[in-house]
Amino acid sequence: MNGRWWAARTAGIVLPVVLAFGVAIVLLQLAGAPPFEALRLLWDGSVGSAVKVSDTLAAWVPLTLAAAGLVITFAAGLWNIGVEGQIVAGAVLATWVAREVPGPGPVLIPTMLLAGVLGGALWALLAGVLKTRGGVNEIFGGLGLDFVASGMAIYLIIGPWKRAGIASTSGTDLFRPEAWLPTVGTAQVPALAIGLTILAVVLVYVLMRGTRFGLRLKAVGRNARSAHLMGIPTERYTLGAFALCGALAGLAGAIQASGVHHKLVPSVSGGYGFLGILVVLLAGFRAAWIAPIAFFFAAVAVGSTQLALRLDLDSSLGGVLQGVLVLLVILAGGVQARRARRARAPSSPSREP
Repeated sequence: MNGRWWAARTAGIVLPVVLAFGVAIVLLQLAGAPPFEALRLLWDGSVGSAVKVSDTLAAWVPLTLAAAGLVITFAAGLWNIGVEGQIVAGAVLATWVAREVPGPGPVLIPTMLLAGVLGGALWALLAGVLKTRGGVNEIFGGLGLDFVASGMAIYLIIGPWKRAGIASTSGTDLFRPEAWLPTVGTAQVPALAIGLTILAVVLVYVLMRGTRFGLRLKAVGRNARSAHLMGIPTERYTLGAFALCGALAGLAGAIQASGVHHKLVPSVSGGYGFLGILVVLLAGFRAAWIAPIAFFFAAVAVGSTQLALRLDLDSSLGGVLQGVLVLLVILAGGVQARRARRARAPSSPSREP
C-alpha cells in the first residue's frame, strides 16, 4: 500500500513536468525555433556558469521568501494576493531607514532588514483588518493594497525622494555603501540573503509541521466556523497568518532594495509575489518543496532572457512554461483526488435477480 502511494505521488509530480516540457517543445516548434537549442539556452542562461547561478539565486531569494509566507496564509484558507504590495511596503520602509538613519553597516543593515519585516507585516495586517473587521474579501483587499503600495513607491521616487534636480521613475539615489548588503567575490547575491531565506523556509516548515500554532492555523483554514466553536480565536489566527506572510514578503522587499538595486525602484517587487502563488500551488502548499520549485522558476525566468538574445524569441515563453506546468500539476492533482474519492465511495448494493 505504501509503495503504491509513493508511486502514485511520484507519477503525479513527474508526469506533469514531462507533459509541460512536451508542450513547451510544441510551442517552440510553432514559433519556428529549434526546441532543444532553446532548452539548452534556458539551461546555460540560468546555471551555465557561476555568474548565471548567482543571477538565478538573486531571483530565487525574493521568490522563495514570498512563497514561504504564502504557505502560511494558504494554510489559513487565505488567498493573500496582496503579497506584491507587502514586498513594496518592506522596500519602502527599508529605504527610509537607509536614507534617514545614520550609522555603520553592522548597525544599519539589520535595522533596514527589520524595517522591511515591519513594513511588510503592517501592510499585510491592513488586508487582514479589512477582512476581519470590514468584511472585505482578502483577494479584493489585497489587490487594492497592491496598487496603493505601487503608487506610494512611485510618488516617493518622483516626489520627496527624487534625485536632485531630476524627477524620474528610474529610482531614488543610490544608498550609501554602508546600506548595501555585502557580497562575496563576484557573486551578485549577498550570502546573508541566501542564509536568511533558508532559515525562513526551515522556520515555516517547522511552524506548519510541529507547532500548536500551525495545527490551529490549519484548523481555521479547513473550517473557520468549526474552529471558532472549538475555542480557537479565528480572527487572531487570521491576522497572525497575514502578519507572518507580510513579514517574509517585507524582508524580500528590503533585500531587493538593499542587496539588488541598492535603491528604491518602482518595480522593486519584480512580480515575485504573484509568481510565488504559482510556486505554492505547484508545491501542493507544502513548505518542504518551496525552495527547489522556486529555484526552478527562478532559473526559467533568468534563462528565458537568452531566448530573446540568441533566438529572437519573446522571453515571456518562460512564463508560458511555468504556467503550463502549474496547470498540469493542478489537473493531475484533481484527477488523483477524484480517483481517491471514487475508491473510498461505498460500492452500490447489487440487485437480486
